[in-house]
Amino acid sequence: MRAIVTGGAGFLGSRLCEELINRGYEVVCVDSLITGSVQNLAQVLDRPEMTFLRQDVSSFVDVPGPVDTIFHLASLASPRDYLEFPIETLHAGSLGTNNCLELARARGARFLMASTSEVYGDPLIHPQTEAYWGHVNPVGIRSVYDEAKRFSEAMAMAYRRAHGVDVKIARIFNTYGPRLRPHDGRVVSNLLAQALKGQPLTVYGDGTQTRSFCYVDDQIRGLISLDEAEVVGPVNIGNPAEITILELVSKVLAVTGSASPVVFEPLPLDDPARRQPDISLAKRLLGWEPTVSLTEGLRRTADWLAGQSGLLRQVNENLAKQ
Repeated sequence: MRAIVTGGAGFLGSRLCEELINRGYEVVCVDSLITGSVQNLAQVLDRPEMTFLRQDVSSFVDVPGPVDTIFHLASLASPRDYLEFPIETLHAGSLGTNNCLELARARGARFLMASTSEVYGDPLIHPQTEAYWGHVNPVGIRSVYDEAKRFSEAMAMAYRRAHGVDVKIARIFNTYGPRLRPHDGRVVSNLLAQALKGQPLTVYGDGTQTRSFCYVDDQIRGLISLDEAEVVGPVNIGNPAEITILELVSKVLAVTGSASPVVFEPLPLDDPARRQPDISLAKRLLGWEPTVSLTEGLRRTADWLAGQSGLLRQVNENLAKQ
């Protein structure tokens, strides 16, 4: 089996490349490196089954040879990134998706796109099922990401109906784990990095807003299960364990041994009040559900971040004092 992974040098994409190679795939990683890093691929970059191509999928996707499946993960997924690169984010979801679908059509390949829980916007139903159409501000600051993914889903389904392309749509909820950049701007990496450095933990709003966090290993397993199944979707791939941001803060302090105080900042525009996936469809059609607890996942992520920044000794000292 030969797979293309766009955005394959990113946090999620690099883990997907590794797992596919471990399962016997030949993998072609395509990434523009606007936010990805070849360091994320260090464990597989020299493997004969691995090919890296620096390409911007919004401009072209030139991969010679046969292709069995395409995982389209190329996008700027963190708020900090897509607000800094709004046009590039829209292009990845429109032009990039079109180029990848054309390649899938030409090679007779499967096409799996990584969509997002952001298509639900600030949801009016809870938890969110795949049948929910969403509550999105189409001209708000977050719309460059939300609407890019909604358009990608529409284009994927159009290629399926018009050209018979075998498409699958995964709606990913908040994912975290090793290789999440400390400066990424997402809440888990923000809080862990601040706690490890002894800095105040930043909470936006009053902290009562909720999220559902899925550890990266569970997420990758869900994506591959969907790709290999006779399922189109959309299918929610996320952890249904809902938690407030203040509860997350408590867990972060516990796993890092930090005594950092909490500071509150204004809530960003269009920030969702609640977010929780209904994963009944994934359980029934894929036999998938997450297995890594939030506490364990945070511990693994904190250990990785601490090792990256040379703070592991300080974490162990903090924990020893408790």
